[in-house]
Amino acid sequence: MVQDCIYCADDGRLENLMIEIDKLRVSRVLLFREQTYKGRCVVALNEHQKELFHLSQEVQDDYMRDVAQVARAVEQAFSADKINYGAFGDNMPHVHFHIVPKQKNGPEWGTMFEMNPSANKQLTKEEYQDIIDQIKSHL
Repeated sequence: MVQDCIYCADDGRLENLMIEIDKLRVSRVLLFREQTYKGRCVVALNEHQKELFHLSQEVQDDYMRDVAQVARAVEQAFSADKINYGAFGDNMPHVHFHIVPKQKNGPEWGTMFEMNPSANKQLTKEEYQDIIDQIKSHL
């Protein structure tokens, strides 16, 4: 655990941005509070590692299975035309993948999703719960 890592520290920063949906093999699934892309999640590795290639082959395999499982669930829950994947981490060096459902008639179709969309679409507690329930039903 690294205290300055938002995924590792238990200091409220993560909860301000995301809501935990579930735990998988070697990761946890988090729903972004900003929902311009309905169902956008992050799959964050449980242990603190900053590079995918630092993981053992077994953990890499399990992690990528988790990523694929979440992407499939999001696609099924929201009828995504395409799932975008983002694995950046310059400012948050912890292995994590963004799972971003895109619609042909939706925001940024044909281009990369925006990390911080200007719309900053926040939902009600009930709306977040509905999205979480839809994703969990397909996990």
